[in-house]
Amino acid sequence: RIPLETERGYNTTLPKTAFDVKRQLIFSGHGFVVTPLETGVRVGGSVELGGIERPPNYARAKALLDKAQKFLPGLDPAGGREWMGLRPSLPDSLPVIGGARKAGTIVYAFGHGHLGLTQAAATGRLVRDLILGQNPVFDLFPFSPNRF
Repeated sequence: RIPLETERGYNTTLPKTAFDVKRQLIFSGHGFVVTPLETGVRVGGSVELGGIERPPNYARAKALLDKAQKFLPGLDPAGGREWMGLRPSLPDSLPVIGGARKAGTIVYAFGHGHLGLTQAAATGRLVRDLILGQNPVFDLFPFSPNRF
């Protein structure tokens, strides 16, 4: 058994006309980012552990938008689309990468939390190495599915 939990991430995507931003703005001390997209401007950054059954708490997205308006005078919140997404996470914040205990031909690679896309290429290479019987570029013991 692997204690998989669900991180629930929130953001609001505003129309392109909401604010003229050319680069991602990271407000790390305040827990949010503003990201220009081809389709608009995204304000996000909130995460909660809430499982998959509980309904979304869009007050989190609203709080991020309120913060962004304080830092970016002129940010127009009209026409925003709120979003909540589920991200598989583990209690130690490390993904599971490695062979299944009872079926060595099965390779697990999950639990990357909100870093799934960021870590996808590196994880793919590690999985390839495992499948081909090659030594991965570093020790995968900390990521073992048997650590729990």
